[in-house]
Amino acid sequence: MKYDFTSIMERSGKDAIALDGAGMSDMAPALPEDGFDFIPMWVADMNFPTVPTIPEAIIERAKHPAYGYFEISDEYYDSIIWWHAVRNGITGLKKEHIGYENGVLGGVISALTSYAAPGDAVLLHSPTYIGFTGCIRQNGYHIVLSELKKDKDGIYRMNYEDMEAKIKENHIHAAIMCSPHNPAGRVWERRELEQAVDIFARNEVNIISDEIWSDILLNGHRHIPLQSVSTYAREHTTALYAPSKTFNLAGLTGSYHIIYNQAFRDRIRAKGSKPHYNSINVLSMHALTGAYRPEGQEWLEELCQTLSGNVNYACDFISQHFDGVSVTKPEGTYMLFLDCTKWCAKHQKTIHELLRDGWKVGVGWQDGRPFHGPCHIRMNLALPLSRVKEAFERLGQYVFCV
Repeated sequence: MKYDFTSIMERSGKDAIALDGAGMSDMAPALPEDGFDFIPMWVADMNFPTVPTIPEAIIERAKHPAYGYFEISDEYYDSIIWWHAVRNGITGLKKEHIGYENGVLGGVISALTSYAAPGDAVLLHSPTYIGFTGCIRQNGYHIVLSELKKDKDGIYRMNYEDMEAKIKENHIHAAIMCSPHNPAGRVWERRELEQAVDIFARNEVNIISDEIWSDILLNGHRHIPLQSVSTYAREHTTALYAPSKTFNLAGLTGSYHIIYNQAFRDRIRAKGSKPHYNSINVLSMHALTGAYRPEGQEWLEELCQTLSGNVNYACDFISQHFDGVSVTKPEGTYMLFLDCTKWCAKHQKTIHELLRDGWKVGVGWQDGRPFHGPCHIRMNLALPLSRVKEAFERLGQYVFCV
């Protein structure tokens, strides 16, 4: 490979919650016992250096000793348009369709408050991303969950009958989609998205589509932008993107929306501007233009190969060594969602005890219960394969060895 996805990058003391936050909260409950170093597998960022064109772009801009008020450059918009054409085959995307967001969750709330009033019900799938549940409840909305169901092959599927029944019963006119899905890792197929949108169209539901993970595709899977599946989807969807998951830029802040419907676009931009917080950082702008280049595309292809290898290794190891633990192999994202229900029942352990035992041996994994996984653990595999192997060998030797 041209780029380095094997070296262990030292992140301690470099403002990384994934390392320096261990033992500091309920989500990161303990430092490892003596004899074990810490393997960060809880925070959803990557332990790889980003594509070199990003720091090069930031450093080049930072060399100029003035950082005053500025306008978003045409290069910024052109880079986004080019990226979506290359990655997703999107045509007809124009500068006016694109709007800046400090973060995807801020964009969710700007859109939601344009579609619905506090107290209204909002449809989400379960399991669900904790960021959704937190920001939606904090803004006074009522969450209605439609549970994803596993088919005979263990693949998460939408339950369309349940979705429509709950939309009608709760008079829902706003729904949140997550594509690829976090934490289930599904990359929705076109027919699945079409069927969901048909339900939304029949019931006049507006859609917020979080597609922040859409570049992280595993084992040949392909992302289908929700807005591309029908005229209704194009006109009734606010799609949210960012280079942050793709290129490990969460600490720089910077996302964007794509909205084709002008009326929605005007209202959502107005909502986002009211708190006077939603302003792009000049270095974030240059980070995006440094990322969305041919070099970034080449780096991303190697990243997805690396992550596919990590996921394949981990899922095979679980199948062979962790009797009673099930996992659906993710098609996108770099997160695993382990169902430990049978293992915990067999060994008379709680999920809290299982989590604790992993942290003791330096495997910093994440409690899946806040994601509506009642006996689940979420694991980040965006590390060099040597670290992934070390983590699973420790789990096999010390945790799932009962």
